Amino acid sequence: QVQLVESGGGLVQAGGSLRLSCAASGSIFSINVMAWYRQAPGKQRELVARVTSDGTTNYADSVKGRFTISRDNAKNTVYLQMNSLKPEDTAVYYCNADLTFYITRIRDVAWGQGTQVTVSA
Repeated sequence: QVQLVESGGGLVQAGGSLRLSCAASGSIFSINVMAWYRQAPGKQRELVARVTSDGTTNYADSVKGRFTISRDNAKNTVYLQMNSLKPEDTAVYYCNADLTFYITRIRDVAWGQGTQVTVSA
């Protein structure tokens, strides 16, 4: 069993910053990709940023230059530094991990419970 626990969401004014964290725990052999997704009311869940085990990153066009994803492999933790926030960044942010289980070596995807980010104008 694997758990992803997110923290760091909240309410911030436009132009402000927030830092999200997500720690994975449980019977994990390896984590291949860690990512952040978001879902705004009435919209589909979308990829915000992802980082591979070797540090390669990808970003949605809407957040390039403002958000930075990073990970600490020793802690099985991924971060999302969000700067210059805009009201359109308001959403529930979900952590995602593409991982391999320790005992079975089965590869699967886990999700966090989500953390609310609200950006006021």
